[in-house]
Amino acid sequence: MVTAVTNLGRSGLYDWLIQRASALVLTAYTLFITAYILFTPDLTYDQWQALFGQLWMRIFTLLTLLSIVTHAWIGLWSVLTDYLTERLMGFKGTIMRLLAQGLLALVAVTYTLWGVEIIWGF
Repeated sequence: MVTAVTNLGRSGLYDWLIQRASALVLTAYTLFITAYILFTPDLTYDQWQALFGQLWMRIFTLLTLLSIVTHAWIGLWSVLTDYLTERLMGFKGTIMRLLAQGLLALVAVTYTLWGVEIIWGF
């Protein structure tokens, strides 16, 4: 049996709620960016820079970045748990799942730190 050590929430319900909340943030951000581009036909670099220079937009973008990472982690954890652990029964499946999760965690942390650097300009 797979334990909940490597999932994000404390249980399947928490993971489900986190995924739904992150999906709402991702939807709101996508709709906003799409509307902004559609209603600003002569969009310039200066306008784009001014938009992302505002504190509320940086926070919204950071929240979206964190939503992407959490949404992806929960989804991939579920898939890896189902397909690597259950399909490759026993020790081999667990090792493969943990290696895949370790690689995905490294990628997620790297992209998150890189995104924070881009958003806040550190």
